[in-house]
Amino acid sequence: MTHRTIHPDGWASAVGYANGMLSKDGTLQIAGQIGWDGDKKFVDGGFVPQMKQALKNIVAVVEAAGGTASDVTRLTWFVTDKQEYLAHQREVGEAYREVFGKHFPAMSMVVVSALVEDEAVVEIEATAFVQ
Repeated sequence: MTHRTIHPDGWASAVGYANGMLSKDGTLQIAGQIGWDGDKKFVDGGFVPQMKQALKNIVAVVEAAGGTASDVTRLTWFVTDKQEYLAHQREVGEAYREVFGKHFPAMSMVVVSALVEDEAVVEIEATAFVQ
């Protein structure tokens, strides 16, 4: 088998997608993560708490594959409100560092009109390299 599905223990089932796919070479592709927990319940508080939860979810997938946050090499952020992000940059930075420390992989941010889950205001996908 060339790929292995990664799903953190205790998380609700992913329906129609995989949270992560680990290739034999150690490349881990992580599906877009949103601001809900392992039971698919959204955190309260809007953009910053959802962003922090999405980052925690990414780390959970990386850890389920045997890696750490520092193995993440790329993050792509999809946000529904550019102004909301800009208005909270300090809080975004603080929440980011609480999850990822001072590890800053390559990043892109894309502003989108909506996400599939109506309550979601941010979705973050990632790539990691797990040895």
